[in-house]
Amino acid sequence: MNAHNRPRTVPADSAGIAEAAALLQAGKLVAVPTETVYGLAARADRAEAVAAIYRAKGRPDFNPLIVHVPSLSEAAALAEIDARAEALAARFWPGPLTMVLPLRAGTAIAPAVTAGLPTLALRCPAHPAMQALLAAARLPLAAPSANRSGAISPTTAAHVGQSLGQAVDLVLDGGPTAQGIESTIVALRPSGWSVLRPGPITAEQIAEVLGSGGEAAAPGAAIEAPGQLASHYAPGKPVRLGAVAAEADEFLIGFGAIAGHASLSPAGDLAEAAARLYAALHEGAAAQQPRIAIAPIPESGIGAAINDRLRRAAA
Repeated sequence: MNAHNRPRTVPADSAGIAEAAALLQAGKLVAVPTETVYGLAARADRAEAVAAIYRAKGRPDFNPLIVHVPSLSEAAALAEIDARAEALAARFWPGPLTMVLPLRAGTAIAPAVTAGLPTLALRCPAHPAMQALLAAARLPLAAPSANRSGAISPTTAAHVGQSLGQAVDLVLDGGPTAQGIESTIVALRPSGWSVLRPGPITAEQIAEVLGSGGEAAAPGAAIEAPGQLASHYAPGKPVRLGAVAAEADEFLIGFGAIAGHASLSPAGDLAEAAARLYAALHEGAAAQQPRIAIAPIPESGIGAAINDRLRRAAA
């Protein structure tokens, strides 16, 4: 990409955060670091600001957006918080857990944020720059991943520029993200709960707080949350999963004992693999080989979330 097509990027320091907050208040788009991936933020209470997210991402309008808030009290102003939500927030907020909760009547959230659903997806992020931005902007921020819809999610400021170019007004550079995959999304229903999108916080950890009753979202069910489209996180090349060796025309992403052209974690560490997942997919997308192969990843723990992203990337 030519330099003049890149968005303006500034460090996520006090000056950068002040500039970003002013742009957000004016209805502009700012790419922001979180502990999971970079988000494309806009004020969630203004329809035209939210529409700019959809335009920049080329995102389907039936796909709801996650709203970021600084604390549980701000969440309670937007959604109905029950004892289960309070318990999850006490354990996992701030952090990479999104809760889908009943939308509170009369809130100013733009209808496009909920995609017409009676629920709202809420997260309290742990990243210090995002917390500082929420405090400075004094607004709930809708912030899906800062990339073209369906493409690989961004874990560095450079990934944002490569994907969105000047469709974003400013990029706050907070360095590489720590978790590297999107938040876990849990829906709290009247009769139980279900994980709509696996992520850094596992279903087992949620069950420790809520008890059993968790279930995976049914295949083919209506889209209730981001990341549920069958084809998503796509690198623009065919992807083969479970590969123990590369074929001649493949870029191999290794794990553990399988080395590859790049490795998610030579040590076989699933947390490291999650943090490196999208960076490795970006590397594979840019490589000369026309196809990508990926070594097997165990389904245990956070491996379930990694494999969820890989299956969608390969779809």
